[in-house]
Amino acid sequence: MEFLDIVNENDEIIGVASKEDIYKKLLCHRIVHVLIFNNEGKMFLQKRSTTVSFCPDFWSTAVGGHVDTGETYHEAALREYHEELGITSALDIVGKDFYTAPNSPDKFLTTFKTIFNGPFYLNPNEVSGIIAFDIADIKNMIKHGEKFHPELLFILNKYYL
Repeated sequence: MEFLDIVNENDEIIGVASKEDIYKKLLCHRIVHVLIFNNEGKMFLQKRSTTVSFCPDFWSTAVGGHVDTGETYHEAALREYHEELGITSALDIVGKDFYTAPNSPDKFLTTFKTIFNGPFYLNPNEVSGIIAFDIADIKNMIKHGEKFHPELLFILNKYYL
């Protein structure tokens, strides 16, 4: 069972709960995202597996996931990076943001970025593909109704669009 830290509006740990309880009780917690760019400046987007519980078959950040209890944001980002894509590279922080959405717990999203050209070793339980896109192409995909994970849309709108 996965356990996550519960945090207050200042991102201070105030408790621990199972991931199931976090979502059932709408408790504020921590999430990481990793944006991967190639040497041409294109952003890799992950196509989520059809078997994941939230937003299956949606485009998402190259890497994303929960910060487990006791982990730092950086440690969680590296763990998720390795779990989803089978590798890691040096990470730089983009920013930390408070994120809220209807019918979902509040979250602190910490976003990292890196430059990496591959190869990737996809975990098929979580990732069905990874493709590099120009930001203009991503804007066009959004405009034409491609399915995007809501946290990716938040990050793109804040930092890249």
